[in-house]
Amino acid sequence: MSLEKPIGPEAILEKKKKYIMPCLGHFYKEPRQFVKGDMQYLFDSEGNKYLDCFAGVSVINCGHCNPEITAEVVKQVQSLQHVCNIYLTENFVNLAELLSTITPGDLQKTFFCSTGTEANEGALLLASIYTGKDEFIALRNGLHGRTKLTMSLTGIQMWRTDEHPCGGIHFAPNAYCYRCPLGKKYPECDLACANAVEDLIKTSTSGRPAALIAEAIQGNAGIITPPPGYFKRVKEILEHYNSLLIIDEVQTGFGRTGKMFAIENYDVVPDIMTMAKALGNGAPISAFTASAKIADSYTRPGASTLGGNPVSSAAGIGVINYIKSHNLMQNAQERGQQLYDGLTELQKKYPIIGDIRGYGLMRGAEFVNPDKSPAADKLDMVLEEMKNRGFIIGKNGVARNVMAFQPPLVITKDDINNVLNALDDVMSSVVK
Repeated sequence: MSLEKPIGPEAILEKKKKYIMPCLGHFYKEPRQFVKGDMQYLFDSEGNKYLDCFAGVSVINCGHCNPEITAEVVKQVQSLQHVCNIYLTENFVNLAELLSTITPGDLQKTFFCSTGTEANEGALLLASIYTGKDEFIALRNGLHGRTKLTMSLTGIQMWRTDEHPCGGIHFAPNAYCYRCPLGKKYPECDLACANAVEDLIKTSTSGRPAALIAEAIQGNAGIITPPPGYFKRVKEILEHYNSLLIIDEVQTGFGRTGKMFAIENYDVVPDIMTMAKALGNGAPISAFTASAKIADSYTRPGASTLGGNPVSSAAGIGVINYIKSHNLMQNAQERGQQLYDGLTELQKKYPIIGDIRGYGLMRGAEFVNPDKSPAADKLDMVLEEMKNRGFIIGKNGVARNVMAFQPPLVITKDDINNVLNALDDVMSSVVK
């Protein structure tokens, strides 16, 4: 049976305006309707092919409709789809066991849920249960979710749509070396942004915060990548005050940075770690994981209706096995270096690229005017034209001026060359 003809982007926009809440925006002046995915490629309703350099915001690490993972999901759907995790099924305990072998240090016990927001909310709850404290520290420009608490911990105004945030939350400077919030320069700064966490604890909290939550790399903030030593210093400070470190790996996990988890680039073991997005490769699943000592304090009843359901758990197992068996972390390192080197060459030709940062295949190129002010308008023009030429590239940053590369980790050497060549051509005409 043939599929119905797609209704097209114009009809979707009409229905979206009528039936979808207006808070949900969309990329591009002329958006496309995507109807098919095949590993690192997307196809629109008119049959055009695109190299996906954003992976649905770090979700499709193993590629669109990955045949090996899809086969496992289909097999599970045909036998048992859902009974809730208060009943015994096998996949979620097997996935939890597998996670314990790939997460840093002594992280061992997991609670499954459905979204990154839910995972972060659960991690914050666990921190309060374990410490008996209820104040939290977050970093400026971080983003942790869409619920009341996680939105209150989000340090980007455009994503804090609730004008009445929760109390007991304090923000420390983020490690944004290109635009240091403290006006210093690394490494002469002696990690002043990390040291500011202790000043914050002493001056703005009760002196007993439950935890600090931070993304290993701040994705929505513009791929803000802390310098070496940053998280070690932060962890030392938190341990002194008996506070926990929660690392949000929702965007950065599962091979994205060339390590299974981005925090491994900093040689630090968090007390609690959250994950989502790429764990399901498109299936809705998330989790928060902790050491047995911390996890075992969570004894009162807790559940997540769809958390760890058999289908999403099958996808999670398939993802981890695929990353390992197909050496995606090595590919992320090699292709990420190729991308970084290519962007560096473009930066020499086009000074509108003010900074390039990130690890592996999580790279950001910040567009700036000659006075270093954000050049978001120029970036929009570049991304629109790149889309027209068959390349989907992300956009983030507080000023929406950072070109974000977070492609499927199956991307090839030729793919990277193609996007760099196209970018050079587009910038030569758009950026003058």
